[in-house]
Amino acid sequence: MWRFCIEMTWRPQYRSSKFRHVFGKAATKENCYDGVPITRSVHDNHFCAVNPRFIAVITECAGGGAFLVLSVHHTGKVDPLHPKVSGHRGNVLDIKWNPFNDFCIASCSEDSTVKVWDIPPHGVLKNLTVPWKELQGHSRRVGLIEWHPTANNVLFSTGYDYQVMIWNLDSPEAVIKNPVRTISHHTDVVLSMSFNTDGSRLATSCKDKKIRVLEPRTGNLLQEANCKNHKASKVLFLGNLKMLLSTGSSRWNHRQMALWDQEDLDVPLLQEDLDGSSGVLFPFYDPDTHMLYIAGKGDGNIRYYEISSEKPYMHFLTEYRSHTPQKGMGIMPKRGLDVSSCEVFRFYKLVTIKALIEPLSMIVPRRSESYQDDIYPMTAASAAAMSAEEWLSGIDKGPLLQSLKPGSRVPDSYPELSSGLGSKGLGNSLGTRRSQSRPGQLQLAYIQDQLGNKECRSKTSVSNGQDPTLCSPPKTENEVWGGFDLRLKFHKQQEEIRRLREMLNQRDVRIKQLELEINNVRNSQDSH
Repeated sequence: MWRFCIEMTWRPQYRSSKFRHVFGKAATKENCYDGVPITRSVHDNHFCAVNPRFIAVITECAGGGAFLVLSVHHTGKVDPLHPKVSGHRGNVLDIKWNPFNDFCIASCSEDSTVKVWDIPPHGVLKNLTVPWKELQGHSRRVGLIEWHPTANNVLFSTGYDYQVMIWNLDSPEAVIKNPVRTISHHTDVVLSMSFNTDGSRLATSCKDKKIRVLEPRTGNLLQEANCKNHKASKVLFLGNLKMLLSTGSSRWNHRQMALWDQEDLDVPLLQEDLDGSSGVLFPFYDPDTHMLYIAGKGDGNIRYYEISSEKPYMHFLTEYRSHTPQKGMGIMPKRGLDVSSCEVFRFYKLVTIKALIEPLSMIVPRRSESYQDDIYPMTAASAAAMSAEEWLSGIDKGPLLQSLKPGSRVPDSYPELSSGLGSKGLGNSLGTRRSQSRPGQLQLAYIQDQLGNKECRSKTSVSNGQDPTLCSPPKTENEVWGGFDLRLKFHKQQEEIRRLREMLNQRDVRIKQLELEINNVRNSQDSH
């Protein structure tokens, strides 16, 4: 007995974690986006979407709805007359970038439509009013949109008609009026939607106080939670842990979060009251590090936790504190992070009172400047695992993975199609204009992006595998094309022609960029 007591006294009283000392580092003023007319909408959405090339934010405007698209390098003072994406007749409520195409963004609006936009490679240089696709199916305003996490060109939308609609953007029509599926299980407004890793489950929170888990392809209801002690406003799948996290309020109107077993929503695994504030809690989960971030609307602080599959499930790490309250948040995908500074997450805080977008990096303190494999496991790539047609036919696939190590190759979209001998597979690989996984297109986009951002080259961070110049083509024809030599040569020639044509147009692009810079200088002088 005495020996047992001695062993117990020597057991460590803390939990070892490589993310124990993660800290938040706000960007300096010159690296923020200043003078952005952020929307005054009271809708509980993020209002901001980010990818490694662009940042988009919903803006306040008269006579319809609009949002701003800026290059991520376009920091500093933003021209008040900067062109916008302004094709909606009502206020824009949500925007989301296509996870497999950095130049494609979807928006939804009070005008009851969803629109999908093609953003020019060099950015929005004039007002964009004509979308690539317009989706007309909702009878009332549309409040939320989500892209499928592994299937290309599959978009989900939900509105104040209580319907969740599934859209196939591979449809040839410019105006699509019929969704491929409508889910009608909700009796009130859907407040949030979240997919599991392979997109085979969809979780929703609803104003009727219920959390639902659905099979998105068929619309079948699999699980339903109706917890009287927890009123959920946001719900989130926690990667492959087979758990859900919801944030909301308790019976006593304290802000609260709850953890659920996705197979049994009768009773939460864990409930925790946070504080007595009234702003909505936005949850963000990083499946690579198993870190959960909780940011409150109207707060300046962000709490973060580490999640495990065993009790007590949730381990509080620390809290980032700030005096500037956030109205919304944008999140940079992992492939856009600065791996040289051990950055594991990046927020873009919308600070309405200052008309400011402030980047906030979450950093793991390390002395070594070399690549840290232990904090950067293989992560979701910018390539789709399957086509919309495959997903609709009943196939589920997990995301394609890529390494963030500099020089790593980005996987190709639909790998099983590109290696097959069928004409259909080749058509998808060669013909789809929405795919970004081919090296030639990435190099072309990279050249265009660099033209407008030469001044940023000196401070550009280490690439993390998304840098197009490091994406080498397949070593052999058989590796991708199954021996179709002529098709491969034709494809390479087409990409070379595009690159040469773009190099000839460099002067025109640079002139437009300089004109915008001159306008910025004039406006700043006028304001002084």
